Amino acid sequence: MTNYIAILRGINVSGKNIIKMAEFRELLSELDFENINTYIQSGNIVFTYKKENAGKLEEIIKNKIKEHYNYDVPVLVREAAYFNSIINNNPFLKGREEDTKFLHVTYLSEKPKIENIEKTNALDFPPDEFIINENKVFVFCPNGYGKTKINNTFFEKKLGVSATTRNWKTTLKLLEMVENI
Repeated sequence: MTNYIAILRGINVSGKNIIKMAEFRELLSELDFENINTYIQSGNIVFTYKKENAGKLEEIIKNKIKEHYNYDVPVLVREAAYFNSIINNNPFLKGREEDTKFLHVTYLSEKPKIENIEKTNALDFPPDEFIINENKVFVFCPNGYGKTKINNTFFEKKLGVSATTRNWKTTLKLLEMVENI
């Protein structure tokens, strides 16, 4: 069995795409997922399942949501090692003393095309900063994420891939949860 983290995009936001986490855990158990646990109401799930391709698990979860709720929700599934790498390699915490409450990670569905990365890297929105790294973007917004132009929608449009963003606290909590299954 392998431990996984799934993050959903766009649920329980502004009264749209409502999914109660207790009910959702029950739905996932119907798929033979085990040790299912959720964190807050924004679609953060840890679970155990047989070793499987992450893309296949994303489709399984996405299809279950569509079948039960009739929502088309982007789903991202990763193994614990992916989150561990993020936490250990955040460039805003290497040689810098940034306040972690201003750190976020935008998780990308796939690695963007190099030309999209280059075009996006050429943009600058001080004091906000971002660093694109493979299929994730490290984001630092010292005036708060709610005030930045470099949000989830920005990265989806500029990079041409689906994305979902979590703050640093949530990222740490998800790794802690998946390691304690």
